[in-house]
Amino acid sequence: MKKKKTYLVTGGAGFIGTNLIERLLIDNHNVICFDNYSTGSKDNEQNGCQYFDIDLAKEKEYDFLKDQPDVIFHLAALARIEPSFEFPIKTFEDNVNSTLNVLDYARKNNIKVVYAGSSSYHGGVYANPYTYTKWQGEELCKMFSKIYGLSTIICRFYNVYGPYQITDGPYSAIVGIFQRQFLNKMPLTITGDGEQRRDFTHVYDIVDGLIQSSKYSFSGSIFELGTGVNYSINELAKMFGEKYPIDYIPKREGEMLTTLCDISEAKEKINYNPIQDLESYVNKWIQDNL
Repeated sequence: MKKKKTYLVTGGAGFIGTNLIERLLIDNHNVICFDNYSTGSKDNEQNGCQYFDIDLAKEKEYDFLKDQPDVIFHLAALARIEPSFEFPIKTFEDNVNSTLNVLDYARKNNIKVVYAGSSSYHGGVYANPYTYTKWQGEELCKMFSKIYGLSTIICRFYNVYGPYQITDGPYSAIVGIFQRQFLNKMPLTITGDGEQRRDFTHVYDIVDGLIQSSKYSFSGSIFELGTGVNYSINELAKMFGEKYPIDYIPKREGEMLTTLCDISEAKEKINYNPIQDLESYVNKWIQDNL
């Protein structure tokens, strides 16, 4: 009988991590989660996964683990651009120090690491503290591969949406915000003129890309996980109803005008094949919530 693999998911009580853990459990793997629950939720915990409340920015040794992971999916981070302006030190500690500690543990135990990068890299690494810290994590992955021969893979995410997404507060994203506002019969709030374009990616496609990437060994290789199609925020808003009310508010600092993923390398090298469609998702969600 084939031995079960063990996967460690950091940030596994969060949005993307919860979807990844669900999939790994469905595929009958052993799964461990590290999370400090700063943005993750206890409500997201899945039966069959071991959860540990750990601050990865401070904890460096994980000798308490009974099963050594075969792969670490390092998703833990303080995400989102806007709050990083207010909390640059906290963002650096959680995004850079935690990555250093995870990579050093992986180095000592020769564990493959799949790191969650960010498409905000393309807007300039000095545009905001969040992007800078995620880029620093990428550079640490490359360094550990070059110096120690550690297998590291960097997957950059593009505007992820889907089940378990945060819909309120500073760490919520636009699709989740629109869903909350729609449910509460509130106008949809759009920053700026709404003509900024985003490559929206369903979390199931992101999970597929992460799992596919973990099947290979790379030395700091970067794979862009998006769809190759983008929509303006105005176009997204119209999916909730052509005449649904909209409230335009001032634009935010540090955000890109356009994101559009080139998935060609991910398709070629890790067999990444996104199949989910934003408009179909919104239409189904509205039907389910009418």
